[in-house]
Amino acid sequence: MIDNTQFNNKKVAYHTLGCKLNFAETSAIGKQLSDEGFIKVKAGEQADICIINTCSVTDTADHKCRQAINRLNRIHPNAIMVVTGCYAQLKPNEIAAIQGVDLVLGANEKFNILSYLNKLDTEKNGEIHRDEILKVTDFKPSCSRDDRTRYFLKVQDGCDYFCTYCTIPLARGRSRNASIAETVAMAQQAIDDGAKEIVLSGVNTGDFGKSTGENFFDLVKALDALPNEIRFRISSIEPNLLTDELIDFVAHSQHFMPHFHIPLQSGSNEVLKLMKRRYTTEFFAEKINTIKKMIPHAFIGVDVIVGVKGETNELFENALDFIKTLDICQLHVFSYSERAGTKMLEIEHTVSTPERKRRSEVLHTVSDKMTYAFYETQIGKTVQVLWESRHNGENMVGFTENYIRAELPFDKNKVNTLQSVVLGDWNNEMSALKANIQ
Repeated sequence: MIDNTQFNNKKVAYHTLGCKLNFAETSAIGKQLSDEGFIKVKAGEQADICIINTCSVTDTADHKCRQAINRLNRIHPNAIMVVTGCYAQLKPNEIAAIQGVDLVLGANEKFNILSYLNKLDTEKNGEIHRDEILKVTDFKPSCSRDDRTRYFLKVQDGCDYFCTYCTIPLARGRSRNASIAETVAMAQQAIDDGAKEIVLSGVNTGDFGKSTGENFFDLVKALDALPNEIRFRISSIEPNLLTDELIDFVAHSQHFMPHFHIPLQSGSNEVLKLMKRRYTTEFFAEKINTIKKMIPHAFIGVDVIVGVKGETNELFENALDFIKTLDICQLHVFSYSERAGTKMLEIEHTVSTPERKRRSEVLHTVSDKMTYAFYETQIGKTVQVLWESRHNGENMVGFTENYIRAELPFDKNKVNTLQSVVLGDWNNEMSALKANIQ
């Protein structure tokens, strides 16, 4: 049993899986523990506590979580093993049964980890603390900052949409957020800490304001008014919440980058109905056209799920034909995974696992062609690149305003700085454009 007098110098290992939101929340947990005297473990050191923040968007995600738990248990056999996040919220008993797991905390309980550690009886394995997440109304702000050039600011949590294939409302609860004033204050703190770019993150980001009587567009305007040298990006935003007014604002903003990530999920209206999505393919296409009309150089990434129940071969081919008509830059392709508690399980038609894989490969090929074509249009352009600490061999990488990956010989003095360059030809791996100093 841990008591407050033993917190100092306890070494903690953190492992995060899944979305940007999870990384932001792990950072918040890390700061909480650091303030109480805990120390982040260094490479090769033995940890006293391991904290695993999990994802559960697919069966593959669950499998990766179990692998991470077992791997950390082998590396740190004497550590207290704490598992939290979406997988812990959805399947706590399954996790508690894994050898070596001491504490399982639900999605909301993770932010009270100190209290649970203080009361933990290490003689018992798999202690579970998990509330009914749909009843949770409070919002826990967080912002990632561990060894990152880009910060991920959590502006919203939960979702009220209940799409038929998705467990996110069951894992994270209903839509909620902090106030605009509180969110802007967190952004300012990140800037004061050295952030040059902040990504606004959430489960349903565009739904910001539901719990405070505000709205996402007003948040964007408030952040844009900050006087600092800072770049903002909007993470995934539902097409029905991406207003023309917001697109026009981004088109003229100095702070908000011309970069959109929009979930389509299917290019078939029939499948969209099965998913209970809130738009049609015609609406989506018009939204893409609006972006390209207002911001021709905008980078647009689109989420697509293949192989959902009810997606016949004909419906997939129709979706594929539609997707090929879109003036977008990249597809984020996911293969459908059956999730307990979702309405899609009631649909009889099932797509085989090999066919799901085939459809995924088809769309990945389409995506590669789209990305290559867009990069080709950017060669010769003068742009601002924010250089990152990671480097590819002898080179460092960074991203332009419109999310083009650029490459330059590594220089540690350029990390987390903005530099004007001219985009040259492809690098050897065809993964980035070479940056030429003016």
